[in-house]
Amino acid sequence: MPTLLFALAVPFCALIAISDISARRVPNSLLAIVLILGALLLCAQWAQGQTGAPSPSMIGLLVGLISLLPFYVIHWMGAGDVKLFATLGFLLGAKALLPIWVIASLLAGAHAIYLLASNYRLRHATQGWLDASTTHALTSERIRRGTPYAAFLSAGALITLFNPSLTYW
Repeated sequence: MPTLLFALAVPFCALIAISDISARRVPNSLLAIVLILGALLLCAQWAQGQTGAPSPSMIGLLVGLISLLPFYVIHWMGAGDVKLFATLGFLLGAKALLPIWVIASLLAGAHAIYLLASNYRLRHATQGWLDASTTHALTSERIRRGTPYAAFLSAGALITLFNPSLTYW
């Protein structure tokens, strides 16, 4: 996997994580910029004969897109998460996608357990001094915000990036 694409992936993952945690959004403009920069880097390396054909990146893009698209269709995942996974496949290759997905899913599961526990504590701690409608509004706001899965995908990508042995399968 090309080193320049890895160098591009590190700040990209950091920016995506910050955006998803703070606003629950994955900016399309950032995804487009990274894809264009990655394609330009691949073309430049290919023209200089440093790498083979850029097809591994395209395979990673397609595998990333196709693998999470069903979850978007059934409304279990946002479109930004799917596009991010496809972009990570482009940058890091298809072999990196499985460990990224496993790590992100474990982190998302831990986050879901935390949300359930904190909502339970909130409901029971407020029973004495808030009415039921206020408590429901507070807990449903926490649930509505959802899980920042793009941030977890970014964390999984960074862990995979710095532990290349995870991609040997």
